[in-house]
This record gives sequence, structure tokens and C-alpha cells, in this order.
Amino acid sequence: MTETRAIRVSCSRGMAPYLTQELSALGHAPRELAPTALELRGTLHDAWRLNLQLRTALSVLWPLASFPCSSPDELFEATRAVPWEEHLGLESNLSVVSRVDTPTISDPRFANLRVKDAIVDRMRDQLGDRPPSGPERTGAVVRAYWWGNQAQLFADLSGQKLSDRGYRKRPHMAPLRETLAAGLLLAAGYDGAQPFVNPMCGSGTLAIEAALIGSGRAPGLLRSDYGLQHWRSYDAEAWQEIRREVKAAPLRTPAPIVATDHNPQAIEAARHNAQTAGVEALIEFGVCDFTETPIPAVGEAGGVVMLNPEYGLRLGDTAALAATYNEVGDLFKQHFKGWTGFLFTGNAELAKKVGLRTSRRLPFFNGDIECRLLRYELYAGSKKQKKQGQAPGGEPRA
Repeated sequence: MTETRAIRVSCSRGMAPYLTQELSALGHAPRELAPTALELRGTLHDAWRLNLQLRTALSVLWPLASFPCSSPDELFEATRAVPWEEHLGLESNLSVVSRVDTPTISDPRFANLRVKDAIVDRMRDQLGDRPPSGPERTGAVVRAYWWGNQAQLFADLSGQKLSDRGYRKRPHMAPLRETLAAGLLLAAGYDGAQPFVNPMCGSGTLAIEAALIGSGRAPGLLRSDYGLQHWRSYDAEAWQEIRREVKAAPLRTPAPIVATDHNPQAIEAARHNAQTAGVEALIEFGVCDFTETPIPAVGEAGGVVMLNPEYGLRLGDTAALAATYNEVGDLFKQHFKGWTGFLFTGNAELAKKVGLRTSRRLPFFNGDIECRLLRYELYAGSKKQKKQGQAPGGEPRA
């Protein structure tokens, strides 16, 4: 498996800088293809390994074919020319996922159908039978990209999205996607050396991802099934060796991680999810109002406190949540001096109610909602006095 190809790694909107950070730390030299895709050179086994290591990626794609394409018929014929019998067997479910940006068609489902039909026709001709097919990404997943007059086909080595870690058995209410939570933590500069506090923790995704990052655990080890296992290139012995290699990386004991919520059911779900992820012992859970969250002692490195309150996107919710956002500002000012505070929200008007000056506003997307991760420097003692003695500047209030 020494041949190198241009591996494509996809991510959500706004996540490319943090995926770049991850890939660079692993020794790769990625380049950005699009706001949701990076490319790097590597072997097939490198691509397998990335599925286990990456925290902010959605999928790892291995290139199979690239060709000019100006019509659905050309897409079908070029796809049918690929030797699929060398890549796929008859036992695994086949699914096709397409992204298209071409005036030829407007619905990617039509591209899915043409690619799927071409693959199964080829396999029936060559092998005398065809694999089962359907939308479930439980077997071999083929990715098709058709931009303008060029099309590409990839083996999706992830299968299910990498955000599906496998630990969130009890999601509770509107949980953050795991990859988004990891991206927020990386954007905050969190590495486990400083305490992390997460009031309003919900089902615990932020705290669990913090524990995985802080301890150095590879998130992909929590999953047992990947798309790569459903292609003819799969070597079970080599895959297990890669898993052992990744698992053998030294673990760390992170600084204290505290997660609280006023809802006992949320904390029950968070505990269960943390137990499934193998990090329950690293997180102190508590049932309380967010303003009463216990705060661990911090050293010179300070600490990180992060909240993800409701956005109030329905009519009438904004007024009801204004007091909550104001209380977040009070909590930061009164109880987290010397820490770095972060608020993740999709409501700019509510963010103003925090009443503190932001030092950074980092863009993210929570699904289709454009959000901001707001950073607050919560200076204490001489740091605060020094800041007040400087010339006016900084960003306006959030």
C-alpha cells in the first residue's frame, strides 16, 4: 500500500481551518480545495488512519476516477468504464452520494441514480450478479462530485459520517454535532492543560470531546465499522494493526473538566454518553443552575469556560432568553476572573446582552444556522488594571 494519491477530507462549513490544524499536526501538508474540503497526498493506509485520528472531519475519500462530463449519459458511461469488480464485492450494500454544480441537472439524486445504475450494470456484466443497494451508508459508499464539466468518483472510506462517534446513545435536546464541538474546543485553544468548565452541558458533547482531546484519545477508536471495511482493498490484519498503533499513543490526564445542567435527565444522558466514550472518570458532572456551577482552581495557564445557550430562533424566544444571556455576562465577570470565556450562539442580538467586550468572533455553522464563537478575556487583578491603563481599542461589544 505504498502508492500515494490525492486524499480528500471533507468537513462542515467553517471547519476547514481547524481540520487544517489537525492534519498539519499529524505531519500532513493539506491544501484547501473548497470551504468544506481539503486535499493531501498519502497512501491508502494513511487514509484509513485518518478515520481514527481526525476530530473535525466528516469523511475521508479515496480517489477512483476523474473524467470530463457534460451530460448524465456521459456520467453513466464514464462510471461504467471503471473496473468496479476490482473494487467491490457482491455482499455489501452499495450507496451513492453525489454533489453536483452543473447546469445539466438540478437534483443530485438523479446523479446518484445514474452512478448507481452504471456500477451495478458493470458488476452484473462482469460477475453475473449485482450488490444490494440503498441509501443507508452501512456498506460501500461511493461519492460522486460533478462540477461544471468535470466529474470525480471516490470511495468513501468513512461510510457513516465521522461525526457519528458512537458514544451518543442518549442525545437529549438538540445536541451539538461531535465534530462541531471538537472544532469549538480547538478554536478555543483547549488542549487539556487548563481546566474546562461547561455549564448548560446538555447531553455532554462538549465535555466529552474535551475529555477526548485532553486525554489524547483518538475519537475514531470508539467506532467499529467504517466504509473502508466494505471494499476489496480491505485487509483486516493491516486495519487491526493500524488501530493498535493509534491506540498505543500515550494518554494524558487532563486538568479538571466540569459539566453541569439544571435538568437531571440531561446529566443522566451526559453521564451515560461519557461512560460509553470511556471518559466518565475524567468529567465531574453536576445538577445545578448554570450560575452555581462549581469552579476548579486555576494556575497561571488560566482556564476555559464555554457555554452554548439556546439561540431563541422562534418568535418570542429572544425576549425570554435576554435575561439568561445577561446572567452569562454576570457569571463571567463575577466568578471566572483569570479565565477565558467562550459563548457559542446563533443569535447576535442575544449575544449583545452579555454586556462584555469580545476579543474574537469566530464563524461556525450549526447545521444551516450561522453562528459565532465569542471569546472574552476575563482579566483579574493586575491584568485587568494593566488592560484599563492601555490606550482604547479592541472590538466593540458583542
